[in-house]
Amino acid sequence: MVTITGDHDERALIEAAQADPARFLDLYDLNFHRVYAYVIRRTGVRAEAEDITSQVFERALANLSRFEWRGAPFVAWLYRIAANALADRRRETGRDSSDPPPDVPDGRESEELERRTMLFQLVDRLPEAQRRVIEMRFVEEKSIREVAAVLDRSEGAVKQLQLRALENLRKSMEGRDG
Repeated sequence: MVTITGDHDERALIEAAQADPARFLDLYDLNFHRVYAYVIRRTGVRAEAEDITSQVFERALANLSRFEWRGAPFVAWLYRIAANALADRRRETGRDSSDPPPDVPDGRESEELERRTMLFQLVDRLPEAQRRVIEMRFVEEKSIREVAAVLDRSEGAVKQLQLRALENLRKSMEGRDG
């Protein structure tokens, strides 16, 4: 995974991707979890959030040559694309037009999105069995019994995996927060 230490690094990644679209993968890796967190918060539906997030990155890649560096984080441009994609989806599905259109996150929401992004990344780093338990329990909202059936394990084993996963996540978050 790519990490950015300053505006110069992000700008260099953008310029590299504009010169060679294959380099867009670095921008995707850097921003995927942020965009997904933003979209899932607004849709509440995993499949729809995955669809829209995919559309955001497709549009970003298609329009990357038009992107102009102005000092704002690249993710702000992606949030704008996501807001437009969400509004398009709302129109397509005929949802209540009296709902306000989604907007770019403010400072408080940006902090929340950063925390969610960090959590998504930490879950991705868990051992496979622990990660699967966390995803099934908290993303797919399956019961212990359902998870045990899918993983072909006892309910007690699933509870232990969940406990270890949550302990690992807690330790990782405490380590990052200081």
